[in-house]
Amino acid sequence: MGDLRRVGSGRRRIVAVLCAILAAASMLTACSTGNDAVSQNRGNQFVSPDGKTVIEYAPGDRRDIGDVEGEDLLGDGTVKLSEYKGNVLVVNVWASWCPPCRTEFRDLENVYEETKDKGVDFVGIDFRDSRNSAKDFVTDRKVPYRSIYDYGGATLAALGVPVGVVPTTVVLDRQHRPAKLFLRAITEDELRDAVLKVAAESPAK
Repeated sequence: MGDLRRVGSGRRRIVAVLCAILAAASMLTACSTGNDAVSQNRGNQFVSPDGKTVIEYAPGDRRDIGDVEGEDLLGDGTVKLSEYKGNVLVVNVWASWCPPCRTEFRDLENVYEETKDKGVDFVGIDFRDSRNSAKDFVTDRKVPYRSIYDYGGATLAALGVPVGVVPTTVVLDRQHRPAKLFLRAITEDELRDAVLKVAAESPAK
């Protein structure tokens, strides 16, 4: 019996270690928001089948978003996406507690600097986060674009795209319709390619 108990205990330890490894690996690409409500808004009109993490919308399939606005993370008034009318807009959903979010900020900043003179703007949405921690992060990193503080998800609901994890990044075309959606951390090259492709489309009418 003693040998059987030791074997059973050893198997349980192996399973526990494997689970820990898998959990750590998943953290490298995305962090769960712990709330699926955001992904269910606006009639699921942007939800893609097959569990895709990168979704591209052809111009004819794109839909308008709601009036997306919210309080500036640093307390500098209100951030409204309508203020960027006519420009391609990259919206990044992030949180200071999310390791992939912290890692991808350098890639976001690099693409922002490369494309800002091509009619491209960036806005962050800080979701389910400690405001003080988020403020410290963007201040320390000198993030060059504004973020909306959206702890409860009201801004995301108006954005109208599925968000089950952070980070999530959506590229809006010049009419501010979702053109490409990344439901995971992005790389600098893939974001640059997506932004330049949308920026090269015909100007908004």
